[in-house]
Amino acid sequence: MSAIPAKFRAFVAEKIDDRVERGVRAFAAGDLPPGEVEVRVGWSSVNYKDGLATIANGKVARISPLIPGIDLAGTVIASDDPSISVGAEVIVHGYELGVARHGGFAEFARVPTEWIVPLPPGLTTREAMAVGTAGFTAALSVARLEAHGLTPTSGPVLVTGASGGVGRTALAILVERGYETWAATGKPEAHAELLALGAAGILDRAEVTAESPRPLESERWAGAVDCVGASTLPYILRTLRWGGAVAASGNTSGAAFSTTVFPFILRGAALIGIDSAQVPIDGRRRLWDRIAGDLRPRGLGEAVAEVGLEGLEAALDGILAGRARGRSVVRIGT
Repeated sequence: MSAIPAKFRAFVAEKIDDRVERGVRAFAAGDLPPGEVEVRVGWSSVNYKDGLATIANGKVARISPLIPGIDLAGTVIASDDPSISVGAEVIVHGYELGVARHGGFAEFARVPTEWIVPLPPGLTTREAMAVGTAGFTAALSVARLEAHGLTPTSGPVLVTGASGGVGRTALAILVERGYETWAATGKPEAHAELLALGAAGILDRAEVTAESPRPLESERWAGAVDCVGASTLPYILRTLRWGGAVAASGNTSGAAFSTTVFPFILRGAALIGIDSAQVPIDGRRRLWDRIAGDLRPRGLGEAVAEVGLEGLEAALDGILAGRARGRSVVRIGT
């Protein structure tokens, strides 16, 4: 028997003809999909993908109506799996959550056992969502770069889209680990905050998106975390040092980009694709343990905006319009 109330509050997006109606409404527990674990949701977060899931041409939502929210943290209230105890605090994100399965913008969720990440010691559920999907992507980017050989002695590292959720967290992790980290952003109002976080310097968006007739330029970056995509990857690739690598996770400026083979065959550059949604659960749990430990971002939980379910519509519009800075958590539980 379910421990979830027959009705509960949720932010729901529903496609009607060629538009999407969205807002807070009562949702029936019986309309949740099956799963071995039931969770009282305490926190979620606002992600660009969540915004896309709530608009008609977003090409993200695969069911309607949909409770968006691609991540959540909360407390287990029922479990059919003896390895997951009632009362345990857990994190769930990625896979089909908030896309083809009802997500975190609700008071309760029902999920498969194999999606559950136990909350690591040293993190609160709010801090976990201050990290959220964006911060997990940032941590995965840093981990993959270091697996490729990047160390603080390798040289300076560039983070593009540094005022966004992934970029800001990547900067905070890299700075905390001792890297000389530079931030690229098109938002002058974010400069002071990024410098206070520890950025060694700021590059304007115009510099990292400028076209160049040269396939290679002076070697500058030992590594990079790219959260932007089409407009910034060409610059990064032609300015990487020999043996450098870029971890690419974003496409906010588009999916297609133009480069040459020269960064790869003359400088041994590596382009590392980052997909955080499908990371196998064992690796996901290990990385969360590192986020609570050696990959913990500097200033975790500080300068994080907080909204309730009623404030979600404005927050989603803001992230789609490019007005968001840093992370926003969604307060759901009381």
